Amino acid sequence: MRATRTAGTVARVTDDLHPVVAHNRAAWDREVDAGNEWTVPVSSEVIAAARAGSWSVVLIGYNPVPRDWFPVSLAGADVLCLASGGGQQGPVLAAVGAHVTVFDNSPKQLDRDHEVAQREGLDLTTVLGDMRDLSALPDESFDLIFHPVSNVFCPDLRPVWRECFRVLRPGGVLLSGFMNPDIFIFDHDAADNRGELVVRHALPYSDLTHLDAEERTRLFGDAPIEYSHTMTEQIGGQADAGFVLTKFAEAPHHDGATAAYMPAYFATRALKPAAR
Repeated sequence: MRATRTAGTVARVTDDLHPVVAHNRAAWDREVDAGNEWTVPVSSEVIAAARAGSWSVVLIGYNPVPRDWFPVSLAGADVLCLASGGGQQGPVLAAVGAHVTVFDNSPKQLDRDHEVAQREGLDLTTVLGDMRDLSALPDESFDLIFHPVSNVFCPDLRPVWRECFRVLRPGGVLLSGFMNPDIFIFDHDAADNRGELVVRHALPYSDLTHLDAEERTRLFGDAPIEYSHTMTEQIGGQADAGFVLTKFAEAPHHDGATAAYMPAYFATRALKPAAR
């Protein structure tokens, strides 16, 4: 892992990467080079508006997260943007007044956050690593975790929720977004290229187990590897880690074959209970 603050550098490097983590790191670096919409940094105008009190961030789809999902004030709050690199959510929350740490698996995604922080003079730290291992971060060091749709790229969610619980302070909030697993039952080729919903895959789905190497390359090239995960892993996993669910939302894909029939994303707001 590598931690970088806007003024100076603190390093903690781990080279022994899980093969999927290594693949997805390189894949998301390529997405940055290709201009993926989730890797384009926010503008100076967005930061100026946030500083003036007019701000929003997205957790799922394109709809802003309801303001009542956040603490009443973020000024001075310690916020972890988990697997949330790209120069978007983290800088906005920093401009509101939070002390932000952006943790992500892609160096180039984190470069986007560093770029905005330098440009705008924001209090923002970047940390490179696997979302399942937050050992670079101390216990009970954050008031809020913002975790947009990204655990679709993670093989195992149980350590993610355990680590989130560990680094949150009592009374802290976890905002997470994730894919509707039912999206993954459909044949990718039929849905993406012909607009047809053809049921093909048993759940839980993985690019590695449900497609052979030839089909995976033909359909996705060197794209990040994805996993559907179950609702037991997503919501049950948060509960098992000790969280209490307080809000739930869903959002559709903005296009594609499933958009008219089912939500593509779910979001949860979960609370780490205050110590008794």
